[in-house]
Amino acid sequence: MIETEVKKERVAIVGVETEANYKTFSVSMDELASLVTTAGGEVILDFTQKRERADGRYLVGKGKLEEIRQNIEADEIDTVVFNERLSPRQNMNLEEYLGVKVIDRMQLILDIFAARAKSYEGMLQVELAQLKYMLPRLVGKGIALSRQAGGIGSRGPGESQLEMDRRYIRTRIENIEKALKKAEKTRLNIRQKRQKSGVFRIGLIGYTNAGKSSIFNALTDKIQYEKDELFATLDATTKDFSLKDDFIATLTDTVGFIQDLPTELVDAFKSTLEESSDVDLLIHVIDASNPDHEIHEDTVKKIMSDLDVSDIPVLNVYNKADLTGNDFTPTVYPHILISAKNKDDIKKLKETIVQLLQEVFVPFTIKLPYAESYKLPDLKKITLLEEVDELDDSYKIKGSIAKNQEWRIEDYEHI
Repeated sequence: MIETEVKKERVAIVGVETEANYKTFSVSMDELASLVTTAGGEVILDFTQKRERADGRYLVGKGKLEEIRQNIEADEIDTVVFNERLSPRQNMNLEEYLGVKVIDRMQLILDIFAARAKSYEGMLQVELAQLKYMLPRLVGKGIALSRQAGGIGSRGPGESQLEMDRRYIRTRIENIEKALKKAEKTRLNIRQKRQKSGVFRIGLIGYTNAGKSSIFNALTDKIQYEKDELFATLDATTKDFSLKDDFIATLTDTVGFIQDLPTELVDAFKSTLEESSDVDLLIHVIDASNPDHEIHEDTVKKIMSDLDVSDIPVLNVYNKADLTGNDFTPTVYPHILISAKNKDDIKKLKETIVQLLQEVFVPFTIKLPYAESYKLPDLKKITLLEEVDELDDSYKIKGSIAKNQEWRIEDYEHI
């Protein structure tokens, strides 16, 4: 047998530092390199330029562009990825000048999403974002638009782009939007059933690769795909788990956030992201080992603000404590520092969540007649019980319950 190895696409990345983006420029460029690696490419060259504003025709200046072109030829580069969003005209101009495939950060992220989406709804959402991105770019037949060579930026509907005309794409967009509305209704029905069930709902949010899926797996004992890469998880996953004794909660894991997350993707994944907004508690997972974690925190806060969930209680969980130094200083509160790999830390996380709930839950003390003892298991599932004492003819039960679930104990005798 002859062993064959898939040749990685050789990529050059390009970024323009301006007055508007200088604070996050370095982080953004590092992130772009990671995105290329996640997409299966290899970053060979890295070009940056400081400008007052991006060039309207080529994004970079003519001198820098010529430098890029010469290095592309010398290092046999297959693809050039720009950190900034390219207009259709800029995309075409750059391909004509450089003679290789040119894509931007937006298209790179779409490509990764196309490869990662597994659920029917997730695949529809990615395709919708791709088609909306593609539509204004049908003005020419450059290297990136032809997709003859495949590779990064060509997954999903892009492969058949030459056969698509504007009318077909618009029709397809309409059909996908209709299908997503149906899926959204189904998702809404499921959420309403969860609300009526009285189960406490927890949502995981955080920057991509912060370790949300690792925490999800550790808390629920469910095998959720996890890997040290960007966008390891795209589709929302919800699982029941025992938080304390018999008290049941649901945990939802969703797509991670990233700087400059394309508007099309935020819009396309709105219904999925809303899974994080329809909860009783948010767990914001932060990679404590990342030196840029404060920038990541700000990014997550901004996106969650756009989703209008500022009134939901948040527990900030600094993850990857095993990779941090002793001088680590948290910047948001309330917080806890853990490693998802450490069982004692996961136990500590559960205890911290319970403490938070006890602060916002409503305390109660009720009597439950022995004749109605069959109701006790259900009470244990929806309340945090502290004491269950036996009296002459009944149980004396002390605990706390979520305010919106108080109606469930209205019929009991309160002490």
